[in-house]
Amino acid sequence: MAIEAKINTRPDQTGVAAAIGWVNGQIAGVAFPSLTQFALRLALGVPFWRSGINKWEGFLQLNDVAVLLFASEFRLHLPGGPYSYPFPAATAFLSGSAEILLPILLVAGLFTRVAAVALLLMTIIIQLTVPDGWPIHLTWVAMALAIMAWGPGRWSLDHALFRRNA
Repeated sequence: MAIEAKINTRPDQTGVAAAIGWVNGQIAGVAFPSLTQFALRLALGVPFWRSGINKWEGFLQLNDVAVLLFASEFRLHLPGGPYSYPFPAATAFLSGSAEILLPILLVAGLFTRVAAVALLLMTIIIQLTVPDGWPIHLTWVAMALAIMAWGPGRWSLDHALFRRNA
């Protein structure tokens, strides 16, 4: 089900109300739902992809810095903490893998809502690790929620394969 942005001005509208209606109609014509949904998918995928790509040295080979960060630098800021990450090498591997796979799925629009939920959960964990990063984390949460709510749009593999919510 696509989100349609239709702005109709009533025939009896004049002056400012008619001008505002016309401007809103022009904006809605440019920011159509499929473009907006694709832009959200791309904007959410890029920072995770960039982070993930920096964790790898080769195929399935994490770089030493990624493991070192999870072993000694990153901490979970929970009540009574901060706490070290359990199994830092495994955590770094899972994080790096998710940061590569999920953005690919998201941008391609394949299993889009699942990828958005996973990135939302990663964002929550990142927020617990870097509490001062809340302004950017809030934008990631908003984008993930929008994708979860409105789906991938027509410009997606989900739409091509499943014809749902586009």
